[in-house]
Amino acid sequence: MSAPADFQELQDLYSKVLRDLARNPAHRGRLENATASARGDNPMCGDRVELSLNLVGETITDAMFQGRGCEISQASAALLTELVRGKSPSEARALGETVARMARGEMPDATSPELERLAILSVVQKFPSRVKCATLAWRALDAALAGVKETSSE
Repeated sequence: MSAPADFQELQDLYSKVLRDLARNPAHRGRLENATASARGDNPMCGDRVELSLNLVGETITDAMFQGRGCEISQASAALLTELVRGKSPSEARALGETVARMARGEMPDATSPELERLAILSVVQKFPSRVKCATLAWRALDAALAGVKETSSE
Protein backbone atom coordinates (compact mmCIF):
# COMPACT_ATOMS: atom_id res chain seq x y z
CA MET A 1 0.00 0.00 0.00
CA SER A 2 1.43 3.40 -0.90
CA ALA A 3 1.50 6.47 1.30
CA PRO A 4 -1.28 9.04 0.85
CA ALA A 5 -0.40 11.83 -1.58
CA ASP A 6 -0.41 14.50 1.14
CA PHE A 7 2.04 12.45 3.24
CA GLN A 8 4.37 12.13 0.25
CA GLU A 9 4.12 15.87 -0.37
CA LEU A 10 5.00 16.50 3.28
CA GLN A 11 8.04 14.22 3.01
CA ASP A 12 9.12 16.02 -0.17
CA LEU A 13 8.76 19.38 1.57
CA TYR A 14 10.78 18.15 4.54
CA SER A 15 13.48 16.90 2.20
CA LYS A 16 13.72 20.33 0.58
CA VAL A 17 13.87 22.10 3.94
CA LEU A 18 16.48 19.65 5.28
CA ARG A 19 18.58 20.07 2.16
CA ASP A 20 18.43 23.87 2.39
CA LEU A 21 19.34 23.86 6.10
CA ALA A 22 22.28 21.53 5.46
CA ARG A 23 23.61 23.44 2.48
CA ASN A 24 22.97 26.99 3.71
CA PRO A 25 23.19 26.99 7.51
CA ALA A 26 22.96 30.39 9.14
CA HIS A 27 25.28 29.65 12.04
CA ARG A 28 28.20 27.71 10.55
CA GLY A 29 31.58 28.46 12.06
CA ARG A 30 33.36 28.45 15.39
CA LEU A 31 32.93 30.90 18.22
CA GLU A 32 36.36 32.27 19.09
CA ASN A 33 35.80 32.62 22.83
CA ALA A 34 33.24 29.89 23.39
CA THR A 35 32.37 29.16 26.99
CA ALA A 36 31.37 25.57 26.13
CA SER A 37 32.16 23.30 23.23
CA ALA A 38 32.08 19.66 22.24
CA ARG A 39 32.51 17.44 19.22
CA GLY A 40 30.17 14.65 18.27
CA ASP A 41 31.25 11.83 15.98
CA ASN A 42 29.36 8.99 14.38
CA PRO A 43 32.13 6.62 13.28
CA MET A 44 29.62 4.34 11.53
CA CYS A 45 28.88 6.90 8.84
CA GLY A 46 31.50 9.63 9.25
CA ASP A 47 29.20 12.39 10.51
CA ARG A 48 30.95 14.97 12.68
CA VAL A 49 29.64 18.06 14.43
CA GLU A 50 31.71 20.53 16.42
CA LEU A 51 29.49 22.74 18.52
CA SER A 52 30.54 25.93 20.29
CA LEU A 53 28.36 27.89 22.69
CA ASN A 54 28.46 31.10 24.67
CA LEU A 55 26.64 31.08 27.96
CA VAL A 56 26.01 34.21 29.98
CA GLY A 57 24.64 33.26 33.34
CA GLU A 58 21.96 30.68 32.64
CA THR A 59 21.34 31.70 29.02
CA ILE A 60 22.84 30.39 25.80
CA THR A 61 23.55 33.64 23.98
CA ASP A 62 25.26 32.24 20.90
CA ALA A 63 25.74 28.89 19.19
CA MET A 64 27.63 27.86 16.08
CA PHE A 65 28.70 24.60 14.50
CA GLN A 66 31.16 23.16 12.05
CA GLY A 67 30.82 19.73 10.63
CA ARG A 68 30.61 17.28 7.84
CA GLY A 69 28.30 14.46 7.04
CA CYS A 70 24.88 13.74 5.71
CA GLU A 71 22.22 16.37 5.19
CA ILE A 72 20.28 15.15 8.21
CA SER A 73 23.17 15.60 10.66
CA GLN A 74 24.08 19.00 9.26
CA ALA A 75 20.48 20.24 9.13
CA SER A 76 19.92 19.10 12.70
CA ALA A 77 23.03 21.02 13.81
CA ALA A 78 21.78 24.09 11.95
CA LEU A 79 18.41 23.84 13.71
CA LEU A 80 20.12 23.42 17.05
CA THR A 81 22.19 26.59 16.64
CA GLU A 82 19.06 28.47 15.62
CA LEU A 83 16.77 27.23 18.39
CA VAL A 84 18.96 27.15 21.52
CA ARG A 85 19.83 30.84 21.43
CA GLY A 86 18.14 32.59 24.34
CA LYS A 87 17.38 29.29 26.07
CA SER A 88 18.63 28.02 29.40
CA PRO A 89 20.68 24.81 29.37
CA SER A 90 17.68 22.86 30.69
CA GLU A 91 15.41 24.28 27.98
CA ALA A 92 18.01 23.43 25.31
CA ARG A 93 18.36 19.87 26.66
CA ALA A 94 14.57 19.51 26.61
CA LEU A 95 14.57 20.41 22.91
CA GLY A 96 17.21 17.72 22.37
CA GLU A 97 15.07 15.16 24.18
CA THR A 98 12.17 16.16 21.94
CA VAL A 99 14.33 15.63 18.84
CA ALA A 100 15.22 12.13 20.07
CA ARG A 101 11.56 11.29 20.71
CA MET A 102 10.50 12.63 17.29
CA ALA A 103 13.26 10.65 15.61
CA ARG A 104 11.83 7.51 17.23
CA GLY A 105 8.32 8.39 16.04
CA GLU A 106 6.92 9.86 19.25
CA MET A 107 5.31 13.17 18.42
CA PRO A 108 4.81 15.67 21.28
CA ASP A 109 1.30 16.64 22.30
CA ALA A 110 2.02 20.36 22.44
CA THR A 111 2.98 22.56 19.53
CA SER A 112 5.23 25.59 19.41
CA PRO A 113 7.22 27.32 16.69
CA GLU A 114 10.32 25.40 17.84
CA LEU A 115 8.57 22.04 17.66
CA GLU A 116 7.20 22.87 14.23
CA ARG A 117 10.77 23.58 13.03
CA LEU A 118 12.08 20.39 14.63
CA ALA A 119 9.30 18.25 13.15
CA ILE A 120 11.22 17.98 9.89
CA LEU A 121 13.63 15.65 11.69
CA SER A 122 10.81 13.19 12.35
CA VAL A 123 11.28 11.80 8.83
CA VAL A 124 14.11 9.63 10.18
CA GLN A 125 11.69 7.52 12.20
CA LYS A 126 11.26 5.23 9.19
CA PHE A 127 15.03 4.77 8.95
CA PRO A 128 16.39 3.68 12.36
CA SER A 129 19.99 3.93 11.19
CA ARG A 130 19.44 7.68 10.58
CA VAL A 131 18.25 8.45 14.12
CA LYS A 132 21.88 8.89 15.17
CA CYS A 133 22.34 11.40 12.36
CA ALA A 134 19.43 13.52 13.61
CA THR A 135 20.53 13.40 17.25
CA LEU A 136 24.31 13.79 16.88
CA ALA A 137 24.43 17.57 17.35
CA TRP A 138 22.04 17.35 20.29
CA ARG A 139 24.29 14.79 22.00
CA ALA A 140 27.18 17.22 21.42
CA LEU A 141 25.05 19.92 23.07
CA ASP A 142 24.58 17.70 26.14
CA ALA A 143 28.32 17.04 26.23
CA ALA A 144 29.21 20.73 25.90
CA LEU A 145 26.81 21.71 28.66
CA ALA A 146 28.27 18.96 30.87
CA GLY A 147 31.83 20.12 30.21
CA VAL A 148 32.73 17.04 28.15
CA LYS A 149 34.67 17.77 24.96
CA GLU A 150 33.71 14.78 22.82
CA THR A 151 30.88 12.33 22.40
CA SER A 152 30.49 9.34 20.10
CA SER A 153 27.43 7.47 18.91
CA GLU A 154 29.02 4.04 19.15
